[in-house]
Amino acid sequence: MLANVKVVLVGTSHPGNIGSAARAMKTMGFTQLVLVAPLCEIDEKSVALAAGAADVLENATIVDTLEEAVADCGLVIGTSARSRTLQWPMLDSREAGLKLIEEVPNYPVALVFGRERIGLTNDELQKCTYHVCVAANPEYSSLNLAMAVQILTYETRMAYLATNTYPEQENPYPKQAELEMFHTHLEQTLWDSGFINKAHPGVVMNRLRRLFTRARPETIELNILRGALVSIQRNFKK
Repeated sequence: MLANVKVVLVGTSHPGNIGSAARAMKTMGFTQLVLVAPLCEIDEKSVALAAGAADVLENATIVDTLEEAVADCGLVIGTSARSRTLQWPMLDSREAGLKLIEEVPNYPVALVFGRERIGLTNDELQKCTYHVCVAANPEYSSLNLAMAVQILTYETRMAYLATNTYPEQENPYPKQAELEMFHTHLEQTLWDSGFINKAHPGVVMNRLRRLFTRARPETIELNILRGALVSIQRNFKK
């Protein structure tokens, strides 16, 4: 089950951090490391700091975008500080572990970690189903990348050890790639209808993306929505 949990590192700039994250992963039983547009290569320092987890580094997947990394995932949890400007469904680290183990029997799931200095961008955070915030000391909440990976993989492992009998969902959630196709389809339909304000095109879509992320339509429900959009577009043509 843990082999189906992706640990995704976005824009990592220091090879030692990749190695330390691999070590944190392996101590908790995780093996699937994905690097998104890393700013450094896996090198001798990475291997040295991996301290026996070189196999995790050797099998790491490197992709150009977060979309590629999580396209096959039905659940994506991104690390984030609490934001007043981008309100998104939030979990604490324990809730994140439980949620990952609850859904991993149905499809791949992902834990996404951002850049060492600036974390994930707002656009990347909007690709996530939930955000997770580690409840650190508010007076000094600085966690390095490997620490964050260690905490969240530990909580996920503890959830896994507590129970591995979650039943498969009768109506599973769509994969991330399917959700992106829906959002693209919705945006095009709203453009065709004249609903989107051309002066501020992103405002409506950002809020609608948040709405559907919060609602989390199941696959069958998403198919109904896509069918409705097709019907609307067909009537536009008439």
